[in-house]
Amino acid sequence: MFGRSLWNSARCACRVASTYVQHPESRVIIAFWLLGLINNVLYVIILSAAQDLVGTLPKGLVLLADVGPSFIAKLILPYFIHHVPYHTRVCVFIALSTGGMLLIALTPASSRSVAVKMMGVVLASLSSGGGELSFLGLSHYYGQASLAGWASGTGAAGLVGAGLYVALTDWWGFTVSQSLLASAFLPVVMLVSFFFVLPQEPLRRGAAFKDYEAIADADDEGGEEDENEDDYGGGGGGGGAVPGAPADRGLQRRTASPGALFASEPSTLSADAVPALRRSNGFRDNLRRARTLFVPYMVPLFLVYVAEYTINQGVSPTLLFPLASSPFGDFREFYPFYGFLYQLGVFVSRSSRPLVRIRRLYLPSLLQVGNLVLLTLHAMFFFIPSVYLVFVIVLWEGLLGGAVYVNSFAEIMENVPPEEREFSMGATTIAHQ
Repeated sequence: MFGRSLWNSARCACRVASTYVQHPESRVIIAFWLLGLINNVLYVIILSAAQDLVGTLPKGLVLLADVGPSFIAKLILPYFIHHVPYHTRVCVFIALSTGGMLLIALTPASSRSVAVKMMGVVLASLSSGGGELSFLGLSHYYGQASLAGWASGTGAAGLVGAGLYVALTDWWGFTVSQSLLASAFLPVVMLVSFFFVLPQEPLRRGAAFKDYEAIADADDEGGEEDENEDDYGGGGGGGGAVPGAPADRGLQRRTASPGALFASEPSTLSADAVPALRRSNGFRDNLRRARTLFVPYMVPLFLVYVAEYTINQGVSPTLLFPLASSPFGDFREFYPFYGFLYQLGVFVSRSSRPLVRIRRLYLPSLLQVGNLVLLTLHAMFFFIPSVYLVFVIVLWEGLLGGAVYVNSFAEIMENVPPEEREFSMGATTIAHQ
């Protein structure tokens, strides 16, 4: 009797879960959460394995190979990657990350193999950097729900990556090579998330508008450009039709009702799913757009990144207390726990987008700089009386860092014109690694 009741309850729960996952907005959140998780988790796993990868060489070598290529990708790719379809990009990112992890895992351990392993790290880093700017640009077509899912997934990557590596090597007894080899198959989740979980209609609609724009531009000769620009109105998601165009009625049908994207159940997703009909993606135009992003969005992100990076890599290792007044039995346990608290704070704040909205980005950025000053002074003069206060500060550091990240891109999604939003979301990633 009890078994039958349990079975019926399980079936009911499965039906509820199936209904939830089939809801378009839920699918978007799940897909972007998984994309954010997998895109960033390999970065964390590689850093967790740094000591095992380079042996007696400086661990900063792994950090440089893991951060440098990603930075270069974010610096260069936004200006021309829009010519590459998202489906192609995802396949390239999966190939780069999988190939990089296989190269790291299958290269025999020796002093001469470090260069080959670092090449694998470079490939994974290129995938991570290109993936972040591409998926944030992709969120333009899916609205705030996609950004919430992406931010939470990237926040979870820190906890999942470090925890997974410890579980594989310490708890389950896998070797370093076996653990990295298992991690090489994680990008398959990205493939499933993008091609099978994520609704494709918003992306197809965006591609259709881009195709229409190319035809319209070819017919704009003879001084009609100014007139057509007035017809577009420059406003918002391309909601107007182009008078006199052959596809006029079809465009009206496609743009009159944004909610028609998910016809049976209107969704806020589609409000941002329709890009502007006319956009200029020339190099000079994108440079102009990038300059407008610098002060309101890039500077706060950069301040937070520099402050928290300095704290985590330079200051935290010095924040030691007497073992008798701490919960640890060894001084080596301080730094990993600081890292855990920081990642926990990042995950919580990056997942808080639906609940908490911060519009003044400079306030948390300056508070983060204050954390850096406070902890640096303590490292020099040792005036904080308890390690538990440091725990609170480090957790607060993670909360501030994650909050600036998710709210910066939320501000871009709300305030930047739709025709510039896709580029702006990707280009701003250069300010945060």
